Amino acid sequence: MSIETRLNEFKAAAYAPAKLLKEYKAAGRKVIGVLPYYAPEELVYAAGMVPMGIWGSNNKTISKAKEYCATFYCTIAQLALEMMLDGTMDQLDGVITPTICDTLRPMSQNFRVSMTALKKMPTIFLAHPQYRRPQFGLEFTVAQYTNVRKELEKIAGHEMTDEDIRAAIKVYNKYRQARREFVKLAGEHPEAVSAVNRSAVLKAGYFMEKPEYTEKLNALNEELKALPASNWDGIKIVTSGIICDNPVLLKIFDDNKIAIATDDVAHESRTIRVDAAEDGDPMMALAKQFADEDYDVLLYDEESSKNRRGEFVANLVKESGAKGLVLFMQQFCDPEEMEYPYLKKALDDAGIPHIKLGIDQQMRDFGQASTAIQAFADVLSV
Repeated sequence: MSIETRLNEFKAAAYAPAKLLKEYKAAGRKVIGVLPYYAPEELVYAAGMVPMGIWGSNNKTISKAKEYCATFYCTIAQLALEMMLDGTMDQLDGVITPTICDTLRPMSQNFRVSMTALKKMPTIFLAHPQYRRPQFGLEFTVAQYTNVRKELEKIAGHEMTDEDIRAAIKVYNKYRQARREFVKLAGEHPEAVSAVNRSAVLKAGYFMEKPEYTEKLNALNEELKALPASNWDGIKIVTSGIICDNPVLLKIFDDNKIAIATDDVAHESRTIRVDAAEDGDPMMALAKQFADEDYDVLLYDEESSKNRRGEFVANLVKESGAKGLVLFMQQFCDPEEMEYPYLKKALDDAGIPHIKLGIDQQMRDFGQASTAIQAFADVLSV
């Protein structure tokens, strides 16, 4: 099978999640929606159900969600609710609502109230601790995950054993390892993996069942490993932000011969950096996995005075061999906006050029973004 054929398989899954959802239900499976991010999907899998990521939509207009939330909420959250209200996600058997940011905290209650009022599906509330690393933080996370576990067992109609969870952790560790390998290989072979296709491969992982996805991704990775060394004559950059999955926007990069060497994007690499321990208490293993996550604008940093995250991102650019960074700034994302001065300082101190693009999932006209990206490419080519 050719690389192009394999990429097209992932694109088909990435751009048609509703079709996959319909297929899962037709096969008698129960499906749980999972909002962003750091939710313990392993528990869904361990219960014998299918987790399906919900990260908004590039193809919908906000209408019904306006009745429940303020207009200054980010479009990822609003469009996630829109799909829950307009019938797109009616076949879900439940939804997990993490509260990792200031928008998702109140939005979790909008999900609960609306889904209860419309008698659509149960919502499972999940609160992560700010102090995630001390023992009391780990115990809090375990308590939260235990509640998620119990609610999932109700939906599944049976209990899950610790061994079920350990088996799920092994499946997810292989999944994360395959994704990390793909990110590396895609950065090394931009002539074979465009920015549009790279995004589609990673996005498909939120909708496909993990064993099938991992098997297909490992096969693609082997094809990429077999390629000769790349003679790419374009520009390589690093991307950062919450999400950048719009194919129209990413095509601008491809049209200007700009490749993504690696990323610091929540939807892509941030959530696959850390694996969970495969032995011992599986609930504590999942809690420690979350505790070990780092360099994320939404996570409390005990050493924030040192600008560790800014330096991490700057080092990511330098170590990847990229020439600059493109920051996709979600409109109305307060944590990202507040962090930007510190990130800019770290990039400036390291002599790394960057641009900041304000985006949301309601954007349809990318004329200004195209001009900015083309001008940035010209600067990096000098």
